[in-house]
Amino acid sequence: MESFAVIRADSAIKVHTALLDLKRYGHIEFSDVPKLISSDYADDILIEVLCTQLRNKCHSAAVVSLKTVPSVAIGKLSKIHPPAHVIIISPQYNIFEELKHNIASFPSFEVHKSRPLEESEHTIQEAIA
Repeated sequence: MESFAVIRADSAIKVHTALLDLKRYGHIEFSDVPKLISSDYADDILIEVLCTQLRNKCHSAAVVSLKTVPSVAIGKLSKIHPPAHVIIISPQYNIFEELKHNIASFPSFEVHKSRPLEESEHTIQEAIA
């Protein structure tokens, strides 16, 4: 079953680290490379999925298509502590079809390096390959 992970954070570095954490520590499989989405869109997704008001706006966000079954991804996510807010979007949510339809049009997520990454963290593309 296809699903998506929406990652919201204060910075692109935190989004990048959260994506790496999902792969390395959560053993969550990605179907494709992560895509950049606007922080406002990510905030709107959170409001729609959780049916609640927003406490904090994010400043950087990404979405990635998952191979991992949504319930398994949620279980694995609860065991790691990424430095970002991660929302698993399954087909049960109305926003799922919109994401599925639009994900190809989003640009690939690239980290704007405000600080050097560790040698093993060169790019997300290397981490998901």
